[in-house]
Amino acid sequence: CQFFAEGSVMNEPTLPSLDQLGRDLLGVSRARQVLTLSLPFLAMGSYAFFAWLGWWPLAVLSVMALSFVTYGSSSHDLVHRTLRLPRRFNDFMLSLIEGLSLRSGTAYRLSHLHHHQHLLDDDDIEGETAHGSFWKAIASGPTTQPRLWLWAWKTHPPMRRRLLIEVAVVIGLVGLAVASIGWSVGPIVYATLVIAGSWIFPFATVYLTHDGREATPLTRTRLFRSRIVQLISFDHLYHLEHHLYPAVPHHHWKTLANRLEPYFEKAGVKPFW
Repeated sequence: CQFFAEGSVMNEPTLPSLDQLGRDLLGVSRARQVLTLSLPFLAMGSYAFFAWLGWWPLAVLSVMALSFVTYGSSSHDLVHRTLRLPRRFNDFMLSLIEGLSLRSGTAYRLSHLHHHQHLLDDDDIEGETAHGSFWKAIASGPTTQPRLWLWAWKTHPPMRRRLLIEVAVVIGLVGLAVASIGWSVGPIVYATLVIAGSWIFPFATVYLTHDGREATPLTRTRLFRSRIVQLISFDHLYHLEHHLYPAVPHHHWKTLANRLEPYFEKAGVKPFW
């Protein structure tokens, strides 16, 4: 079996092609493009507004929403280029959104696509916490972003200029946040929250959603069907479906899951939750 990061599905005889499932799963309207790209900026603006008013619980919730929409939908769609945007604009928006979230968009794209192509292999740096314990996944959080950036730097020399620009932007923004403490704590609180929010990435998107003990593509990524889990995740936790069909944008994951249900049943794939 093979996984492809863009535009293909797993070459698995028990599963249908995208043509069989329906090419409508690849459709992205202009309204959807605008919504997906706008959500991170809406979350950032909400934080600034609530922080200015001193409504800190709502400000914290805004940053939590930012982490969710970047990792779960907006940045993720840009990583896979599933929004059908011009490539340069797509990659610029990824760098911008991730940069304002104090992360490298290029490192995210390179490491995540490698994860899809080499799922839980020895060189899958993003997926390495799936092989360890719960506590190892939690403990790896603070070092994940620097390690992904260094991995991208070492393995993709042609991308080093972009990687340098992105890390310089992140360092500059953090520096501005520190320098502004005298007149406002809003920027440094924002920086602290978004950096801390990235620490949950290895646990939530790797350890929880994969099983390093399994050997096949249908079992190495977990299937989620609990309505409670989907309610908590706002219908985003369709990780197996995403790994099998990475060209499908996030807003079609639920439809994809419904269409795959009989195939999973036939293959004997059991839900994790």
